[in-house]
Amino acid sequence: MTTPAKVTYNPSSEFQQAIRARVDRYFRMTGRSPKDSVRMYLKTATVILGLAGLYVLTVFVAAAWWQVLLLSVGMGVGVAALGFNVQHDGNHGAYSRVGWINRITGLTMDLLGVSSYIWSRKHNVLHHTYTNVAGHDDDIDLGPLARFAPEQRRFRFHRLQHIYMWALYSVIVPKWQFHDDWAQLIRGRIGSHKLMWPKGWDLVWFVAGKLAWISIFFVVPLMLHPVWAVLTCYVITMAVAGIVLSVVFQLAHVVESRHFPVPDPETGHIDTPWAVEQVQTTADFARGNRLLSWFVGGLNFQIEHHLFPRICHVHYPKIARIVEKMCKRYGIHYHAFPNVWSAIQSHYRWLREMGRPVPATA
Repeated sequence: MTTPAKVTYNPSSEFQQAIRARVDRYFRMTGRSPKDSVRMYLKTATVILGLAGLYVLTVFVAAAWWQVLLLSVGMGVGVAALGFNVQHDGNHGAYSRVGWINRITGLTMDLLGVSSYIWSRKHNVLHHTYTNVAGHDDDIDLGPLARFAPEQRRFRFHRLQHIYMWALYSVIVPKWQFHDDWAQLIRGRIGSHKLMWPKGWDLVWFVAGKLAWISIFFVVPLMLHPVWAVLTCYVITMAVAGIVLSVVFQLAHVVESRHFPVPDPETGHIDTPWAVEQVQTTADFARGNRLLSWFVGGLNFQIEHHLFPRICHVHYPKIARIVEKMCKRYGIHYHAFPNVWSAIQSHYRWLREMGRPVPATA
């Protein structure tokens, strides 16, 4: 496929202006702040203390193999929870009105071995700007391993991707830790987009984060346990985290009925306003499941997150009512799966569809 170097959208639409005004009105009328929520601070403490407790039990207390296994699975869930909630809001600037608080919460991602400097550029900038645009949205680009979008090249083995991708999701976190960060820095690019080397404090945090991650997950445990035991715990933890993280994000975009915009090959222009495309490329799921919403950091309200990425996710359930109503008023298809299982089924069917041979054209 030919990928234009720059992608543009139609100017801001009446829909975008109206929905922003309506959400602003909601915060004025309720007296709530879009950021610095007490609920968010309590949630952060719960997630961090829970993950820290699991780590202490795994490294310093557990003796039987079954204890280590259960705790490793729990740590994987905890790593995912930290990623969904704390680092995600922090790196989006949605956690607090105070910049350094956003920075600190965003740096929790570095403690997990993934650079917040690189992630924020490929997620905040590329994914949120060019959602589902093949060749620009790095989140739907796994190279030859998978075909998520109709414009991506199909290989014969993709006919089995609806089967093997669920296993490959388990290695996504180690891929970020050991390969992606370094490869993208060395190339100086994320896909077709330029990536500047970190400088100043960004470079300090990048190096410090890598050293802290190695110390937490390898150096300290190896002082007390054999190599095989440490590696086993690491693999289980990151496999669980990878599957949970990947599936949740895929259910929002790589599903049936969602749009995969194709820019004009000459101009790179998409003949739709950005805000409208965000609704058309994104889906919500299981909006009535409060426990799930708490765990995934409101990312089952992905439409709201894409329209308002700098608003703390604890407000998404309320904002969703406004967004859905406004979409209906402007004739924009708002899609929400009733539960997790229906969204997973749709993702499975889409993987299978994208793996099938492309019909010959006249």
